[in-house]
Amino acid sequence: MPKIVHFELPFDDAERANRFYAEVFGWESHKWEGPHEYYLQETGPLEEPGIGGALAPRERMASGGGTHIVIGVDDLDAYVAKVTAAGCDIVTPRTAIPGVGWFADFRDTEGNVMGLFQRDDEAASRE
Repeated sequence: MPKIVHFELPFDDAERANRFYAEVFGWESHKWEGPHEYYLQETGPLEEPGIGGALAPRERMASGGGTHIVIGVDDLDAYVAKVTAAGCDIVTPRTAIPGVGWFADFRDTEGNVMGLFQRDDEAASRE
């Protein structure tokens, strides 16, 4: 059964957003070394239940600026086919996160934009 593995929260001001989550919840922020402004959020010890996430610029989010939930799957293409067969639209087609994995975004039957993610350390080298 696929689980939620990541979340993304939009921001308008990166410094303000990172400061808020650090001061209020104690989250640790780490700027991602990728091509876009993106801040990974450690939300607690790895051995405890829960997931980590990220803060992303509102205008770059596939969700249109709302919270974005990402579901981990073992076969991205199979789940893209499943959500499409269930009547969902693909918002972002299969895309590599080099050295991390593959993702795609879809709009569910209620209009929510959700992400699918398949871990693959060799992503991009096989596109």
